[in-house]
Amino acid sequence: MRTSPPPTASTAAHDAAERRLAARILLARPILTLHQQPDQLALVRRHATALRSSFGRLLGYHLIVEHSFARLVKTPPSSDSPPRPVQRGDSPAFTPQTYALLCLVCAGLLTPGTGEWLLVSALVEQVRADAVSAGVDLRDTPAENRRLVQAIGLLVDWGVLTEAEGSLAAWGERREEALLHVHRALLPHVLPRPLRDVTRLEDLADRQPDTLPEPRRSLRRRLVENPLVRREELPEEERDVLSRERSELTRLLEEHFGLTLEVRAEGALAYDAEGTLSDTAYPGAGTVRQAALLLTDALTDLARPTAGQHVPGAPGVPGLLASWEAVRAELETLAARYARTWAGVYTGDPDRLQKDVVALLESMSLARSLPDGLVLHPAAARYRPQPHTTAAPRIAPRPVLPVPDTLFTDSSAEEAS
Repeated sequence: MRTSPPPTASTAAHDAAERRLAARILLARPILTLHQQPDQLALVRRHATALRSSFGRLLGYHLIVEHSFARLVKTPPSSDSPPRPVQRGDSPAFTPQTYALLCLVCAGLLTPGTGEWLLVSALVEQVRADAVSAGVDLRDTPAENRRLVQAIGLLVDWGVLTEAEGSLAAWGERREEALLHVHRALLPHVLPRPLRDVTRLEDLADRQPDTLPEPRRSLRRRLVENPLVRREELPEEERDVLSRERSELTRLLEEHFGLTLEVRAEGALAYDAEGTLSDTAYPGAGTVRQAALLLTDALTDLARPTAGQHVPGAPGVPGLLASWEAVRAELETLAARYARTWAGVYTGDPDRLQKDVVALLESMSLARSLPDGLVLHPAAARYRPQPHTTAAPRIAPRPVLPVPDTLFTDSSAEEAS
């Protein structure tokens, strides 16, 4: 006769699953509001005490939970983290100018006397006035206005602003007025710390929290935030933690964040079997993702690298070095082959296609640009394209637990040493 587990055990397992889900929600979306994500915010509030403890202890993150919002304040990324600028939908990625406009918009909303309701035109007028005072060149051109709409739109996405009447898009296209509601309780927490008395970049750096070397915590942050962690880029202390405490690291990542740790000789990754945690889908739909996947496959077939191969002249860097001429030739061949199904802006502009493909691979830590060419990390061999035979190429990932590829070699021998 099979007996049921005691109610307390069942309840504990349920609570642990809820906490894990809440942590994943916050990692994927560090700002939650009652207006936009009521159910998710309710889940975070239910487990706020435990979440504050686990985020602080494991990752060094600060969690703010109020009645109408939750804000997970992450630590600044390390200097060797892959660049991943903000991007709203299909709009271009944020540029330094867009970030500057975002800061001006926040400053305008924090101006004394600004209430909970304001017109888009009034906010834009304040931003233009602040730009003049700050010496920022902000012109009334279509390109600058698109960037301004992007900056304001990001605050709408975050729930700091709500479109009460009209829409921001209509203002950007036809200058139609829109009424915005300001979430004043959340607004001060958009930036991780107050900017009082900050007049130089060095002042902001001085205000960063004291981060004493803590290799376990910093390694966990890398694995949670980055698609791939290269072993050669890890500080010695973090490499030691990865080698000696892999079992404990595996348990913590799975228990608290639902991530599965995979460690090999060339590096490590904590992947999400559910595919819901990452902000960048790879493999995935779209010309750039398909081209990136097909390019790595073509370059691998062309060079036929062997296990343990390193970049010539860089013995500590594993991977395949493909010359820029080879990269360009393969992309041009792929663009011609899929001219009917890929976006015309890319098939007709090889420079743009190469730039965006390389940027995507670098953001996933699967490639690195060198003067002599593009270095493909061995982990790129995890993926295999599966083109559809009659329509646009359909890209599919390999199974969640693939058989180790010849390029991404097992680290068991190294761990034993």
